[in-house]
Amino acid sequence: MLTFLDLSNNFLADIIPPEIGNLTELQYISFFNNNLIGEIPYQIGNLQKYCYKNIHILELFNKSFQGNIPASLGQLTSLERLDLRINGFNSTIRPELRLCTNLTYLALNQNSLTGPLPLSFSNFTNLYDLGLSDNSLSGDISAHFIRNWTQLTSLQVQNNHFTGEIPSEIGMLTNLNYLFLYNNSFSGSIPPEIGNLENLLMLDLSTNHFSGEIPSTIKNLTNLTILNLFSNNLTGTIPPEIGDLMLLEALDLNTNQLSGQLPESISNLTSLRTLSVFTNNLSGIIPPELGINSPHLTNVSFSNNSFSGELPPGLCSAFALNQFTVNDNRFSGPLPDCFKNCNLSFLAFLQLSNNNLEGTIPECLGNLSSLRVLHLKANHFRGLIPSTFAKGCALRSLNLNSNQLEGILPESIANCERLQVLDLGNNYIQDSFPSRMETLSELRVLVLRSNRFHGTIQASKTKLPFPKLQVFDVSRNEFTGRLPMRYLKNFKAMMNVEENERETRDWHSGYQESITLTLKGLEYELVRILTAFTTVDLSSNKFHGNIPDSIGNINSLRYLNLSHNSLTGRIPSSIRYITVLESLDLSSNHLTGEIPEPLTRLTFLAVLNISHNDLVGPIPSSRQFLTFDNSSYMGNSELCGYPLTKKCKDDEEQKLPQGVHDDDGILDGMTWQSVLMTWQSVLISS
Repeated sequence: MLTFLDLSNNFLADIIPPEIGNLTELQYISFFNNNLIGEIPYQIGNLQKYCYKNIHILELFNKSFQGNIPASLGQLTSLERLDLRINGFNSTIRPELRLCTNLTYLALNQNSLTGPLPLSFSNFTNLYDLGLSDNSLSGDISAHFIRNWTQLTSLQVQNNHFTGEIPSEIGMLTNLNYLFLYNNSFSGSIPPEIGNLENLLMLDLSTNHFSGEIPSTIKNLTNLTILNLFSNNLTGTIPPEIGDLMLLEALDLNTNQLSGQLPESISNLTSLRTLSVFTNNLSGIIPPELGINSPHLTNVSFSNNSFSGELPPGLCSAFALNQFTVNDNRFSGPLPDCFKNCNLSFLAFLQLSNNNLEGTIPECLGNLSSLRVLHLKANHFRGLIPSTFAKGCALRSLNLNSNQLEGILPESIANCERLQVLDLGNNYIQDSFPSRMETLSELRVLVLRSNRFHGTIQASKTKLPFPKLQVFDVSRNEFTGRLPMRYLKNFKAMMNVEENERETRDWHSGYQESITLTLKGLEYELVRILTAFTTVDLSSNKFHGNIPDSIGNINSLRYLNLSHNSLTGRIPSSIRYITVLESLDLSSNHLTGEIPEPLTRLTFLAVLNISHNDLVGPIPSSRQFLTFDNSSYMGNSELCGYPLTKKCKDDEEQKLPQGVHDDDGILDGMTWQSVLMTWQSVLISS
């Protein structure tokens, strides 16, 4: 007599047969983690009707059930555990489930359920675990429900569309261990009654629209290990009572409107591992003791605030520090000793950009094998770039832009074989072009702009130099010679880029750092760089010679700037093959000849600047060229036609002699001089 049916983890790939309703002695059914398809047969409700001992557990945790949750499940009135997670149910929640009043565990997570919670959910007075996360449920969670859920230990409704305020009755759920409401549209203030939930281990209210202050009653949650309130509209100060949560391991308050100082009591949190308060209105100094009592602190983020003073020396006691991010503040002074001595052997992300820090960059950072991201942009660091980057270097991103660094670019950077971003712009580096870097097979961004690099740019004999490079910016230096066409012809990542990758691969945003580029004639801070983003900027150097026809090979280029050089010859018509080009700047050179008509086929071209050259003839007057104004062409005395005021000789409309018509187009390609000569010869001969 079959009472226990467990077919879990068997990769079954068929429908559940309706005959399952005949197994009337079953007490436990489990089909979870299979590949079953179709709908749950309504006959499953027969199990309660005929069953002698009553079924208590039904687990259909699966991947492929679809359609409605069958109403017949309501007939299983002795059910205590119902698990329908990870399926394709796309209906509203069936009101018939109200009959299952003995449920203690209900899991509907990760489906496509819609609509509000049925009022009958208040019948579930025995529930201790309710999982509704990762659906499209809406409406509110009213006091009507909460008053009857007093046995709950876990309430998970994250990743839905719930709205409304959290009722004060939430304080009645005193057995709760886990309260997950994140990624919904809840609003209003966080009720102070939440302080009644003294058994809470994890509280996550992030990514909602909560406003008002963080209630001071939060001090009562002394068992709390995780407190996530990020991405809301919270105001006021961080309550010092947070320092009473001695078991707290993660405190995340980022992306709110909190103000005031970071309370000193945070230094007392001995179990703290993650402290994140970035993107608020916080100010003042960081408690210097931060880290002394938190030796397991691994992740600290203070970015996008107005903190000032020196970086807290107490961090040197946090031996496990992995990520330290304080971009966009007002920190000043030198680095703490532990950064100078590189005692933080687990440090992977060091991001200190856009502050007022000073001193030299510690040489030992090059030997720190754990370091993946080093961002010191826009500070007052001086001296040399560390020359100690060892073989096996783990760096992915190195941004030292806008400091006062000098000397040469160390050859040892070539040891960082996984490097994707190298931004050394706006310093005083004096060196020749670092052709040794062309072997960096993962490098996507190379920015050397506004330094004192000099000499010719000559590629070595590497078969595929810079195979993944998307951003090549060496503008505002002192490079000479001809354009580095061997590089330009071999930038494989700028050729035949698939357009669909533009939306599917946003690789640069993970570094939380911008790079400054000149795009469309203006400087832009770019945080997001998609796979299809490509730019070449060789402007403001001393390059000479022609622009070769092979420039058209980099046909996925979007921004090309060759301005302010000494280039000569004609504008190559092969540029028309760069069909996605959005900005073309060839201004302030010595280019001659006419503007190639084929360039009018560049339908994405939004910015064109060919001013201050020696171009001649009529400006093409079709397609994209009709959108450009005078500034695109000024400083070319022999150019004529729209939009310039100078008219071309052929602009004035010529009239046919009376009686002569060209309805059949026989005069196409003929000049009026030849027409008149023909008429004159006819008259003489007659």
